[in-house]
Amino acid sequence: MLRIALPNKGRLSDKALDLFKTAGLRAEFTSSRALMAQLGPDFQAIFVRASDIPEFVADGAADLGVTGLDLVEEAGREVVEIMDLGFGRCRLSIAVPVASEIRTADDIRSGIRIATSFPETTRRFFAERGVEIEIANVTGACEIAPTLGVADIIVDLVSTGSTLKTNGLREAEPILHSTARLIARPELLEDGTTAPKIQELRAALESVLRARSKRYLMTNVPRAKLDEVRKVLPGINGPTIVDVLDEDGWVAAHAVVDEDQVYRTIARLKELGAEGILVTPIERLMA
Repeated sequence: MLRIALPNKGRLSDKALDLFKTAGLRAEFTSSRALMAQLGPDFQAIFVRASDIPEFVADGAADLGVTGLDLVEEAGREVVEIMDLGFGRCRLSIAVPVASEIRTADDIRSGIRIATSFPETTRRFFAERGVEIEIANVTGACEIAPTLGVADIIVDLVSTGSTLKTNGLREAEPILHSTARLIARPELLEDGTTAPKIQELRAALESVLRARSKRYLMTNVPRAKLDEVRKVLPGINGPTIVDVLDEDGWVAAHAVVDEDQVYRTIARLKELGAEGILVTPIERLMA
């Protein structure tokens, strides 16, 4: 039984639980307040703060974990990234007062004071550039720090930038782009018992993520137009063609189509005389 640390609240938690559920690993809780849940026969989930997950994994309290890359980088612990899960997208950015002359990180000189809840990541970023900084370590509301004189600029997570604008700041330069990642203790990937389970989990999650950008399209097309239909519906290995019962002049064509190509594909199929076009989501798509 492998233990997976999952965020206990917020959007990361909701997205992670939905991903595991779609992959066939629904969280089975013993009560509404339980901090542990069963995830199928091979995995058990524990629910902790997202910021603590790198520590839990590195220290062996959990075997795997799901948390943001920003938190993994800040913790600086020895863990291995298994895969990018794609959700929880944000960026850790330098933000400065609107009137500041700072445009990029290259404009920042030694001695500047920076408010952030990511002191280690910030310190490493500027140390690599030979810039000595002072850190004002805050746990929240970084945006108000320059106004209060606590710091000259900030380094904070940004999604849309609206909060920065409200507080008289603007984004200067991102120092890290972050999404949720599946991480593990390195030694588990070398173990003959645990490594296959982790690879099976990765394959299951990848099949869900791969399917989200695809659609399954089915339609009846004139048999005489098959050569042209194959050009419109390349699919993964070409469309699947099935005879339509009692209709010698027609066949059914099935194919996987990129979501952003569905509109154009339907238009081209209709030009070829296709009928009964049906498009459905795909839950999982194995490579």
